[in-house]
Amino acid sequence: MANIFKDTLGQLQKATADLELDPGLLERLQIPQRVLEFSLPIKMDKGGIKTFVGYRVQYNNARGPYKGGIRFHPQVNLNEIKALSLLMALKTAVVDLPLGGGKGGVKVDPKKLSQDELERLSRAYISALAGQIGPNKDIPAPDVNTNPQIMAWMLDEYEKINNGKFPAVITGKPLELGGSPGRIEATGQGGFYVFQELARKLRLKPQQTTVAIQGFGNVGFYIAKFLYQAGYRLVAVADSQGGIYAKHNNSMDPENILNTKQAKGLAAGCYCVGSVCDCANFQAIDNQKILELPVDVLIPAALENVITAVNAKKVRAKIILELANGAISLTGEKSLLKKGKIILPDILANSGGVVVSYFEWVQNLQNYYWSEDEVNNRLLTKTSKAFNDVWRLAQAKKTDLRTASLKLAVDRIVKSMEKRNCP
Repeated sequence: MANIFKDTLGQLQKATADLELDPGLLERLQIPQRVLEFSLPIKMDKGGIKTFVGYRVQYNNARGPYKGGIRFHPQVNLNEIKALSLLMALKTAVVDLPLGGGKGGVKVDPKKLSQDELERLSRAYISALAGQIGPNKDIPAPDVNTNPQIMAWMLDEYEKINNGKFPAVITGKPLELGGSPGRIEATGQGGFYVFQELARKLRLKPQQTTVAIQGFGNVGFYIAKFLYQAGYRLVAVADSQGGIYAKHNNSMDPENILNTKQAKGLAAGCYCVGSVCDCANFQAIDNQKILELPVDVLIPAALENVITAVNAKKVRAKIILELANGAISLTGEKSLLKKGKIILPDILANSGGVVVSYFEWVQNLQNYYWSEDEVNNRLLTKTSKAFNDVWRLAQAKKTDLRTASLKLAVDRIVKSMEKRNCP
């Protein structure tokens, strides 16, 4: 398996090779400021104690408090968390937020835990970090396999430990505890706004533009919904359990797919009605083959390293909207760019989540809350400006959008470090 942290550093080095920046400060960006690894012993429902491993990496806070999600996944490891925390530092800089970057996780399969065990694990995680996080220090949020309910438990635990109310310590909370309208769909919504900016540049016609999405969780569903509503032809969707491909390129309603997934546990069942499957119009497809379909737009919206040197040559889509963090490996990207593909990179494409997390944090600090329309309008303004900043730089430097995004982000971070007179 590719080392995602090594790949991210490789992309960073490529992007900054021609920047006239202090080499010492650039070197600082290749090492996280703090790495935390800790044990989480949890009492299980059936008796006994099981110990899980937790991580929190606080990568850089030159521009503001560390900011980044917490994921619960059996494949969580330190290299992954380091890479994701660096990506978060770069992401907040690309969209010009006064925040740094961090990331956390627990190596666990949450689907194997009961609700009570999951709550105990969530509270134990935040208890282990209580002295290292805070509204002006480090602000966690949801990520893979974590959600508003888990954030609610974590917030409650932090407030019990600190004997007070601190809603701004965690974002992605339920609305009842200070969450922001628009946060649940924010990553997909922001991805849609960024894609629409590119579509205008390329003069894409929605009715003539086909889309395939790998990953149909929260992000995959919402990007599918917004694209479908805008008239794009959603012709393929797959999750880890399977998916479907419309043979005749007819657009599929993501609401129907979601209803089927919730009812049957997998997306592939949506081409079946009762006991009869519409095999004339649809075919089952797995989450690897979906990457190779003859579509205009491919959206990896699941986990990292799904496009590598091994399968990049089979990717036929003209545009890749990278909604999953690190979905394209360094060698995979080289192959795609040689073929003339346009890549909307993760630090720009999926920035909507952290933008609305920032809005939630601001609202918590002010104790004044905005409407969903206000949130979405502010998100549109932020993501559109970020895209156009990156686009202009890419055109000026005659480079790809990831390299331009990284140049812009690093320049902003390093300038903040210089103003602080960092050693």
